[in-house]
Amino acid sequence: MHCPLRGDSHYCGSKAQSKGTGSDNQEHVHHIRRSPSSPKGAPKKRSAFVDLTNTKKVQNEACVKNINVSKKTQTSKVVIKANDNLKVSKHMFTEEQSKTAEDQMDRVKDFISSDPGVSSAKEWPAVQKQMVPEESDVDPEQAEDCLSQEYTKDIFVYLRNREEKFVLTDYMHAQPDLNASMRGILIDWMVEVQENFELNHETLYLAVKLTDHYLSITEVMRESLQLIGSTAMLIAAKFEERCPPGIEDFLYICDDAYERQEFLVMERKILQGLNFDINIPVPYRFLRRYAKVAHASMETLTLARYVCELSLLELELVPERASRLASACLLLALITNSLGHWTVALQHHSGYTLRELGPLVRRLYAMLACPADENLRAVENKYSHKVFFEVARIPLVNLETLEAAISVPDFTPD
Repeated sequence: MHCPLRGDSHYCGSKAQSKGTGSDNQEHVHHIRRSPSSPKGAPKKRSAFVDLTNTKKVQNEACVKNINVSKKTQTSKVVIKANDNLKVSKHMFTEEQSKTAEDQMDRVKDFISSDPGVSSAKEWPAVQKQMVPEESDVDPEQAEDCLSQEYTKDIFVYLRNREEKFVLTDYMHAQPDLNASMRGILIDWMVEVQENFELNHETLYLAVKLTDHYLSITEVMRESLQLIGSTAMLIAAKFEERCPPGIEDFLYICDDAYERQEFLVMERKILQGLNFDINIPVPYRFLRRYAKVAHASMETLTLARYVCELSLLELELVPERASRLASACLLLALITNSLGHWTVALQHHSGYTLRELGPLVRRLYAMLACPADENLRAVENKYSHKVFFEVARIPLVNLETLEAAISVPDFTPD
């Protein structure tokens, strides 16, 4: 894949070739080389969207609505059918255990299939008055992210405390050879890399965090920017993926602009620069958590993900804490889909009031309202596809409606 930073053209690599025989297949299972898009390696049209995420598994919106429970939202290889699980539960457990399992599965199915059009803005003031739900109401034992109910609350408290260690400021003034536009082009390219390699979304978010933290402490030349982004993606993939791409794969997508040794050297520089402390909280994890608290539908959650991923391109949003950014993205998605505003439960679990989120929501709204840069269309194109409910094409909410929603008085516990 040619890098836009060098003025070359893009093309999307196809899925990995995983076939092999004998010892050769075992030897290269963790370092799969991606094949070109065509036998001649010609550029592949981006509009086809065939080899990205899980488009082959989900053909239309009807399939999306009938999808049961997936361990990974966009890149899942294993799908657990809720109905099958209920049948198994009835045969394997006692009547009492079966009823408990069925109740838990009903909550999961309600979360997956909830219709964003059921509730209206007029219904939400009544919701504001309800009690904060128990932890078990939002943390079923069979949670989507496979976190045990026993540890979920402690994990997110830990992440909230830990993110304070990784707060950044605007570092671009210390980079004489770089600017915000170059960073935006790099992040846009990294989004394409995540799609082509079918990596987890957490990998993309962590790679962007690693890139920003390294650039905040090291002065670099623009010729090294793609190497830094690629290496950050490699490190993040090793941290998040079960079977991460190898260095050869990144050499390939960089069009052999760098040598293998350069990747190894840069990997050491980034890790040493960050003192090997790369477990940086990312907004994607908080977003999943808060969406579960809000019982948001998949369409609403995907809209929030679109806003959150688009924010990665904005240099001015780099200093924002991951949990606050996730909260603001979800709030904007709720308002856009006419689902009300910040509830008691969301305020309790996120730790943010509506007053605290208001300014950031306005900045995100301004980001969406501005005309998109023609050179930075990877996120918009990605979320314009049916597999992502075409959320990038949803019209912006009226500004007066937005202001009315974020001006509601905050809930104050007794």
